[in-house]
Amino acid sequence: MQVQLYLTATVTVNKQMNRSLLLSVAVIAFLFLSIVTIVRDMGMMIPNIEQLNWKQHIDAVPFIVLAKAKKIYLRFVKGYPPLTTEQKEMYFKESEWIIYKEIYGKTYANESEENYRREVFYANRLKVIRHNEQFDGGAKSYSMKLNKYSDLTHGEFVQLMNGFKIASKSGDYRPSSVFKPLLFTGDLPLNVDWRSEGMVTPVKDQGHCGSCWAFSATGALEGQNKRKTGKLVSLSEQNLIDCSRKYGNKGCSGGLMDNAFEYVKENHGIDTEESYPYEAADKKCRFKNSTIGATDKGFVDIEPGNETYLMHAVATIGPLSVAIDASHESFQFYSSGVYFEPMCSSQFLDHGVLVVGYGSLKGKDYWIVKNSWGTSWGNDGYIFMARNKNNSCGIASFASYPII
Repeated sequence: MQVQLYLTATVTVNKQMNRSLLLSVAVIAFLFLSIVTIVRDMGMMIPNIEQLNWKQHIDAVPFIVLAKAKKIYLRFVKGYPPLTTEQKEMYFKESEWIIYKEIYGKTYANESEENYRREVFYANRLKVIRHNEQFDGGAKSYSMKLNKYSDLTHGEFVQLMNGFKIASKSGDYRPSSVFKPLLFTGDLPLNVDWRSEGMVTPVKDQGHCGSCWAFSATGALEGQNKRKTGKLVSLSEQNLIDCSRKYGNKGCSGGLMDNAFEYVKENHGIDTEESYPYEAADKKCRFKNSTIGATDKGFVDIEPGNETYLMHAVATIGPLSVAIDASHESFQFYSSGVYFEPMCSSQFLDHGVLVVGYGSLKGKDYWIVKNSWGTSWGNDGYIFMARNKNNSCGIASFASYPII
């Protein structure tokens, strides 16, 4: 009852707090946010606050400061009795749910649905906390955080977001060639990041549509088109979703990057993002020849499972389309560090992404991978995946790039 009293009062406290107190809260929030912003700009990690585990999530700070201020107000101004340790945990646990809904604009159809999503959120919250305890102790090479998918069960998440479908390859589209390295491995740079060369568009968001394959394909096309023309043009994933079905793709139900490259070749082009914007749904094809942003002459496959060849291709060609096993909860909540999941498969792949570079961190080799789940996921929309770890998560099993 005491916790409920605090929570109920918290909802209405804004109406009761006087103007001077609100001003004080605003000043505190401003100062705290300023400090956090400085820390962020210095490349440091925001410390966990009340076990929120939203590291690097600046948006949460004002809500956290306000929640703390409200708690102080209820305790010392309204005279509510102090909470026990157990009650405090319950209070902050529920406060995190309120903060989560505020940050991501979450609304639900009815009370029953919200109650269910709250319990899913609490379960995911506990998993993140326990994982990060291992990360802090050095047992894990990467951290996790809550994100906009934290109110989904893992099964719901995988079904909704992972759309790479090997079984959907109905056509017999052979690559124009198979990649052969032209340099000795020792001649390659130790670090490559094509983002710094202007060959990568900003992180996009596929929404509730299994169109990862389309985003992976456009990413590779955008990079190769920039390399040839000198212009970075955002290309239309919706064009691929709507128009490449006869090439074996299934829109929001999944597809393959190679099928997409074949479609662009036979179609003599793909529209720009501006002319054919993304809708996160299967629509009628409306491609226009007058708004083509790029075309290709075919595609090149990398020898399956060969990370050395993949490294050569990334270093000498540019961003590459790859498929990975992203079916694990650890991937759903990835935040920072080098991602290595021992249970990852190198054969059962379900998610298309874009490799934009590689490097090493504290002795751990990694691939720089661009995802299509928005910037609030992972490390600003990216994930650093383990490299030279026996083709971890199958990152070199289905790699290719278009010829432009």
